[in-house]
Amino acid sequence: MLAALGFTTIGLFLLLTMTKRVSVLVALVLLPVLAALAGGFGGELGDLILEGLTTVAPTGIMIAFAVLYFSLMVDAGLFDPLIRGILRMAQGDPLRITVGTAVLTMCVALDGDGASTFLITVSALLPVYKRLGMSPLVLSGVVCLGAGVMNMVPWGGPTVRAMAALKLESSEVFTPVLPAMGFGIAWVLVASYLIGRRERRRLGQLDAKNPGPTEGGAEGRTEADTRPTAGAGDGPGTVRVQAPARPWLTVFNLVLTIALVVGLILEVMPLPVLFVLGFAIAMLVNHPTWEQQQDLLDKHAKSVVLVTTMIFAAGVLTGVLTGTKMIDSMAGSLVDVIPDSLGGHLPVLVAVTSMPLSLVFTPDAYYFGVLPVLGHTADGFGVPPAEVARAAILGQMTTGFPLSPLTASTFILVGMSGVQLGEHQRFIFRWAFATTLVMTVGALVTGAFSL
Repeated sequence: MLAALGFTTIGLFLLLTMTKRVSVLVALVLLPVLAALAGGFGGELGDLILEGLTTVAPTGIMIAFAVLYFSLMVDAGLFDPLIRGILRMAQGDPLRITVGTAVLTMCVALDGDGASTFLITVSALLPVYKRLGMSPLVLSGVVCLGAGVMNMVPWGGPTVRAMAALKLESSEVFTPVLPAMGFGIAWVLVASYLIGRRERRRLGQLDAKNPGPTEGGAEGRTEADTRPTAGAGDGPGTVRVQAPARPWLTVFNLVLTIALVVGLILEVMPLPVLFVLGFAIAMLVNHPTWEQQQDLLDKHAKSVVLVTTMIFAAGVLTGVLTGTKMIDSMAGSLVDVIPDSLGGHLPVLVAVTSMPLSLVFTPDAYYFGVLPVLGHTADGFGVPPAEVARAAILGQMTTGFPLSPLTASTFILVGMSGVQLGEHQRFIFRWAFATTLVMTVGALVTGAFSL
């Protein structure tokens, strides 16, 4: 009963949001509430929701101040040299921009934190995409691919959970799949090339239909033509035309941002605390008067509200599914349906299903609920549990986490990119799933697990 209710809730959520029947926020809040009422948990509903909201509160706080911080830095022109450098190297070519997006994302994602990866890459690259007229779906999709494959690093959440759940070492879980990860990185570059080529073709067709002063894309535009302006209703990542910042202020902003990123990587303080302090310092130095500070907050209030409300709404969904034990029941029923005849092929089965199951299970539910049972089952068939762990990290909350409605960082990515979750999922799901399939083949070829 609980498992069926949980699967139905997730299925309805994906259906309603991907078909744009209701907004993601409405679905995240009302569907789990209805599921809890149908399951007889009406009396506990308040506590379940509050627990979910409490869980995501640190993430919501971090994102609110992170959006404000990076919006301030974009306005101050901190990323302008990077943007100009990318444009020069890309020579106005959407294909090169897309491939460069994948490379930059994979470099930034080495810290193993999806939230900071999305904050940094989207803040830096969204103005570039706006200048060239490229689709923000390309940005969110390619960042999704790059961050997904890099989330396999042993200090990332999924691999750490897999090792802890089955009491294994990094040498037993991660090291054997390093070659397969290399296959995945190569595929991400190929996929970004194909996506970029399609985007180049789309923009070329638009220019052909609308010839004029901008014919030929961004290459025919001047810096003044391509530098966007901002108004009160601008979305995240929009750049306001301002007078050039004073040199000392640019240096200060650069040093502060580098210090903040280093602090994030080294975890010198909790992430929300770092962004709260960083934004307060940056606002005081860049906008010293009360009027300037109010203008800044008014300008970016919409961006903050759009992102943080999604995160807190996601807390309602995870709070209800976890607190009612629907997630636990879903995990048990999933293992029960595996026939004995497939026991010897369990690693391949786990690898192929791992990415889609990111849409159903939170990382904790899968790695601490499903994986131990799968590992024990595999052991009974003579398959080392380590092989099941290797298979799981090829997709479950690695390639799948930037599409899952169960992770707060997904809403950072789509919120800052200015795209709808359903559109993002439809656009990039097959590419992300292909990453897992390519790595599965790589794992089989290199002997990380056997067929």
